[in-house]
Amino acid sequence: MLGSGAREHALARALARSPQVAEVIVAPGNAGTHAEATATTAPIRSARPSAGLSPVSVLELCREVAADLVVVGPEAPLCEGVVDTLTDAGILAFGPTRDAAVLEGSKAFLKRFATRFGIPTAAYSIVNDYAEAEQVIRRRGAPIVIKADGLCAGKGVVVASTNEEALQAAHGMLVERRFGSAGATVIIEEALAGEEVSVLAMSDGERLLVLPPARDHKRVGDGDRGPNTGGMGAFAPSRSLSPELMARVEREILRPTIEGMSAEGRPFRGVLFAGLMITPAGEPMLLEHNVRFGDPECEALMALVDGDLYALCESAARGELDASAIQLPPGRHALTVILAAHGYPAAPRTGDVIYGLDEAAMVEGVVVHHAGTSAQNGLVLTAGGRVLAVTASGSSLSQARERAYRAVERIDFEGMHYRRDIGLE
Repeated sequence: MLGSGAREHALARALARSPQVAEVIVAPGNAGTHAEATATTAPIRSARPSAGLSPVSVLELCREVAADLVVVGPEAPLCEGVVDTLTDAGILAFGPTRDAAVLEGSKAFLKRFATRFGIPTAAYSIVNDYAEAEQVIRRRGAPIVIKADGLCAGKGVVVASTNEEALQAAHGMLVERRFGSAGATVIIEEALAGEEVSVLAMSDGERLLVLPPARDHKRVGDGDRGPNTGGMGAFAPSRSLSPELMARVEREILRPTIEGMSAEGRPFRGVLFAGLMITPAGEPMLLEHNVRFGDPECEALMALVDGDLYALCESAARGELDASAIQLPPGRHALTVILAAHGYPAAPRTGDVIYGLDEAAMVEGVVVHHAGTSAQNGLVLTAGGRVLAVTASGSSLSQARERAYRAVERIDFEGMHYRRDIGLE
């Protein structure tokens, strides 16, 4: 398992439940994935916390530990070609190749791809210099969305409510190079109104297994106020998508993506994440594609899954998706609350001691997934912006929500902050 966040912690726990798995190794991992084991799961441990995620270093580690299957969590190693490197070496890996990961690696590619294959998405312009960006912004007018083309750790999108805000965002990307080469090309697109929802599907390049819809809360403050973050909480399933609308999403967005990528010689195997806007008219529109599990959507979704996640990922990686490997029991709901460090998202502070983890885990239906944490002298310390993902399941959204926030109240560290409105659609 590659990665160090709460997403990887949740996936490691799910993979460890498989009867086919003897051990789950998480690289580089965090304090939560270090030496975790229960009576009903395979042991989970971190391997070489300082290990990098470059394709070469990952290949070296996989050979060292004799890995049978590699599940890739974050997007950067996918876009760098880690799956290509492992496949060439004869090691099975779950995730898209570099050519397929361009769906997330380049927003300009995605917009043009959507146009080629008739996938509904917002009207857009693609620019490479500030003068052109200024013309487009003044012509279209706010509200308007400014996106850096490349990977920016979830921070390369600005939804501008005024022309001045949009111009500042474009200037920061194209002139100040705030995101380096990732902002050398900018997408300027129509700001869609409606309700956001995430739909994730597992694919072997041909077949799909669509997971329940999830809702992420991006902005740092209650009521969707403040700057965008990597995600402050999520819940699933979301009520935003009826079965009929889910069928449309699969028919109009997910399947055309898989079929289009195959037609262009970029077959997609892995997790296809569709970030959608459901317009007031009930139309699903594609905002973005990611090529991996979302975080924190993954933590909530893994609480809904029974069965053998290893068998599912392994079969998809081989090109023979076995959708029967997992079950999604009806009537189960899950909700995740992110506990963030002082100063997040601008300048998170690290090194604060975390208290109350054992007490929080005692709440029924709760799992505390670690994200930005480290272990030192028997203590667990903050080591990143998003520190913990407190996840609860229940027979209703309200029950899952009550359990999650009851567990949150038992955790404390200096400067801890979180949203109190997760799950209030």
